[in-house]
Amino acid sequence: MRKLSMDELGRPSVDEFKQLDKLPVTVVLDSVRSLHNVGSVFRTSDGFAVERILLCGITGTPPHRDIEKTALGATQSVAWQYKKNIEEAIINLKQEGKKIIAIEQAEGSTMLHRFTPVLGESYALIFGNEVNGVSEEAMKLIDYCVEIPQFGTKHSFNVVISAGIVLWDFYRKLKLKSGDS
Repeated sequence: MRKLSMDELGRPSVDEFKQLDKLPVTVVLDSVRSLHNVGSVFRTSDGFAVERILLCGITGTPPHRDIEKTALGATQSVAWQYKKNIEEAIINLKQEGKKIIAIEQAEGSTMLHRFTPVLGESYALIFGNEVNGVSEEAMKLIDYCVEIPQFGTKHSFNVVISAGIVLWDFYRKLKLKSGDS
């Protein structure tokens, strides 16, 4: 077995990426405090070709060297916006026709493996603060709450790990199921 070279990977340029058919998902970061986490979510969002990232509350915004350190240029490829107020952001997303999903441990949540996104629908996935999770203000406005099953002693995953797990699951269910790759 041999590792592929960068040329063999055949990745699109930033301009080509912007023209790609995107995963119908907006990633919403609800007061994520670590700039490294923000950058890593950009990189992960690039990897799954999400529509955009919405940065809310205290979440840092590009350009910032700590974001770029982990984003590795994904702040140039992934569209993003900043909205200070999470409630206003969610109301705008609903007006765009997006189904609002908090990724959180909550009463009445649906386990990720049991949630089936619908082809043709568009989603906003809210990932919360590293300590407090998705804000109460956001939780009052969501359509669904999806929870990642966990089996160890810790009570949560890092926000970047959560984003990677959920985006892979949505990509697999929406893109690979429909024959796209």
